[in-house]
Amino acid sequence: MTDAPDDRSAEVGDRYGRPEPWRRTAVVVASGLVGILGLAWLSWTTIFHSAPDVSSDLVGWDIVDDHSVTATVEVVIRGDGVIATCRVQAFAEDHTVVGEASFAPQEGRNEVAVRTDRRATSVESVGCTTPGQKRPR
Repeated sequence: MTDAPDDRSAEVGDRYGRPEPWRRTAVVVASGLVGILGLAWLSWTTIFHSAPDVSSDLVGWDIVDDHSVTATVEVVIRGDGVIATCRVQAFAEDHTVVGEASFAPQEGRNEVAVRTDRRATSVESVGCTTPGQKRPR
C-alpha cells in the first residue's frame, strides 16, 4: 500500500522543518528591488553616454612631407560654452607614434597640422574630451 502525496509531504515537513511563510515574500521583494535598481542604473548609463558634450570623427589626412601631416577632423559640440580639447596621432609604418597634436576645436571641420619625427603612414583621431567628459569621443 502507498502513502498519499499529502502524507509524504507532511513527513518531509516534520523531518526537515517547514520554511517560514514570510521567507518567500522577502525573496520576491528583495529580487524586485535589485531588479529595479539594475534597470535604473542601466537607464541612467544609457542616457548619460548616448549624448556626449563633444564627439569627433577623422574625415581624412594628407601626408605633406617626411615631417608633417595634415588631418581633417569633424567635430560636433553639443551645448553652449563647451570647452573641448581634441587629440590626433600620426603613426609610422612600424606602428609607432611619430607625431601628436592637441587642439581646441571649432564646431564643424578642423584642419590640424601634425609635426612628425619621421615619415607617417597613417593618422588616428584619439577623440575629444571636456572637463566633464574624460573619455575621448
